[in-house]
Amino acid sequence: MSNFFTDNKDLQFTLANLELEDVVKFRENSYKQANEFDYAPENLDDARDSYKKVLEVVGEITGERIAPRARVIDEEGPQFESNKVTYHPLTINNLEDLKKADLAGVMLPREFGGLNFPVTIYTMMTEMVSRADASLQNLFGLQDIAETICEFGTEDQKQRFLPRFACGEADGSMDLTEPDSGSDLQSVRLKATLDPKTNQWYLDGMKRFITNGCSKVHLVLARSEEGTSDGRGLSMFICEACPQLVVRRIEHKLGIHGVATAELQYNHVPAELCGMRRRGLTKYVMSLMNGARVAISAQALGIAEAAYREARKYAAERKQFKTSIDKFAPVFTMLTSMKMEILAARTLLYETTKMVDLRWAYGHLVEHGKPEEITTDIRQNDKFYAKVAAVLTPMSKAYATEVANRVSYKGIQIHGGTGYMKDFNAERFYRDARITNIYEGTTQLQHVAAIGGIVQRVLDPIMDKFAALPYQGKLMRLSTQIHEMRKKQQIAVQYVAEKKDSTYFDMVTKHLVDMETYIFVGYLMLRDALKVSERETIAERFILDAVPEFDRSYAVVMSGDVTLIDNHKEILDY
Repeated sequence: MSNFFTDNKDLQFTLANLELEDVVKFRENSYKQANEFDYAPENLDDARDSYKKVLEVVGEITGERIAPRARVIDEEGPQFESNKVTYHPLTINNLEDLKKADLAGVMLPREFGGLNFPVTIYTMMTEMVSRADASLQNLFGLQDIAETICEFGTEDQKQRFLPRFACGEADGSMDLTEPDSGSDLQSVRLKATLDPKTNQWYLDGMKRFITNGCSKVHLVLARSEEGTSDGRGLSMFICEACPQLVVRRIEHKLGIHGVATAELQYNHVPAELCGMRRRGLTKYVMSLMNGARVAISAQALGIAEAAYREARKYAAERKQFKTSIDKFAPVFTMLTSMKMEILAARTLLYETTKMVDLRWAYGHLVEHGKPEEITTDIRQNDKFYAKVAAVLTPMSKAYATEVANRVSYKGIQIHGGTGYMKDFNAERFYRDARITNIYEGTTQLQHVAAIGGIVQRVLDPIMDKFAALPYQGKLMRLSTQIHEMRKKQQIAVQYVAEKKDSTYFDMVTKHLVDMETYIFVGYLMLRDALKVSERETIAERFILDAVPEFDRSYAVVMSGDVTLIDNHKEILDY
C-alpha cells in the first residue's frame, strides 16, 4: 500500500508548519462560511485538519491507483482520428477517480460546488498527481481556467460554467500559443470580430501546442482591436467545443504522453468576452502566469520526487561486488544531492504559493470589496504581494524545473544501462521532466521575469524578518554566511546598475537570479531548522553547497568583462 502524502515526511512538515493564518482567514471570509456550509471550517485548526484529510485521500488515489497505470498510458497514449481525440481508458479512470473524490473544483467557491481551498493546498495535490503521472497533471492542473472565469467573468458566466467545472462535467484548455508566436504573446494574431447586429463575437485563426485542446471549454487569447499589433489589442474569450473549432492534429512528443497537445483551427467560432476588452494579456494572462508557474513547479517537483525514490529503491536492491550500490560513495552522494535539491525546491515552492495566496486575497479585496472597506494597508499589501509573487513565481519555476532535470538525469545514471531501457520508469521521468523548463516560459524567460524585482530588492523586507530570527549555535554561524552572501548580492546589483550596459546586464541576469535564489532558500532552510532540529543538517548541507556556487556567480557578475560579449561572437562565428 502506498500513499503519496503519508509517505512524504517533508510534505507533511510543510503542511504542519507553513504560516497560512491570513490565507485561510481570507478564503473563509473570517470563517463566516461555516454559517452557510456545514463542511466549512470554523477556525484555522479545523481548516488544516480538513486539508490534511483531503491530502491523504489524494495521496491514496495517486499512490494506489494512478501511479500503477502511468507506464501503460505513457506507452499507448491518446488516440486521434477524424479530428477527434480519445483519451486512454486508464486516463479516463484516473479522471473519474479524482472527480469522485470531489477534486475537480479544488479552489472554486463552495457556492459553485468547489472546495474553496487555497493555491497552496491545490499545489500539494498537483505535486502528488505529478509524482504518480506527470501527464495527468496537465489535465488536473487546468483548473486555473475555471479560476480565471471565477475571478474575471460575469455573474452569468460564473453561474453557467463554474458548476460544470466543479463537478467534473466540463474540462478546459488555455489557448494562448500560435504557430508564429510562442513566448511572444504580444504578437498573437487569432482574430476576434464582433457582429454589431447580434453583439456576438467570433474567433478566426490558429492555435498550436494547446494542452488538452480537445476540451469542452476554451479560454482564448485573441486580437479584438483592429489596427493593433501589441498586447493592448488583445482580449480574453470563452468558447465551447463546436464543429467550427477543429482539432487539426495532436503532437508526437518526447514525453508527457498521456495528455493530448493539439493544433486548433478556429473557423468563425462563436465566443463571449471574458472580462474587459484590451485586458487579455496585460491583466488576465499575467494573472494566469502566477498559477501556471506554480503548477509547473509542482509538476517538476513531483517528477523529481518520483525519480529520486525510484533511484533510491533500485540502488538499495542492486548488488555489485556483493554490496548494494547505495553503499558506494559515488552513488550515495548522488542520492543525497538529489534529495537536497528536492527539499530546497519544495521549501521555495510552498513559500511562493503562500505569497500567491496572499496576492489573491488582497487583490480580491481591492477588486471586489466595498470602497469604504478598502484601507490604505489593504492597498499597500495588494501592491507588495503582487510584486513578491511576480519575483517568486519565476524564481520557483526556474529552480524547480532545473532541479527536476538534474534529478531525473541522475536517476538514470544510478540505474546504469537499465535506466535507459523502458523496462524501468527512470527513462520516463527523464523524458517528462524535459518539458518543464520549457513550457509556460523557458528558464531563461523566468530569469528575465524575476530580475526586475531583484534589482528593486522586493524580497528584502521578507529576508529582513528571516535574518532577525533567534538563531543560535550552528544556525547562527550559517545565518552569518547567508548574511555575507546577501551583502555581496547588494554590491553586485548596484555594480550592474551603475554600469548602465544593457547587454552586460542581460548576460549576468541568470547569475543575479541564481544568487538571490540561494540566499532566499538558505533563509527558508534556517527558518525551518528552528522549527525542527533534525532539519539543521539539511540547512547546513544546502548552505555549504550554495556558497561556492554563489561565489562563482558573484565573480562573473563583478568581473565587468565586456569582452565576454565579443568572445561569444567569435566562438559562434568560428
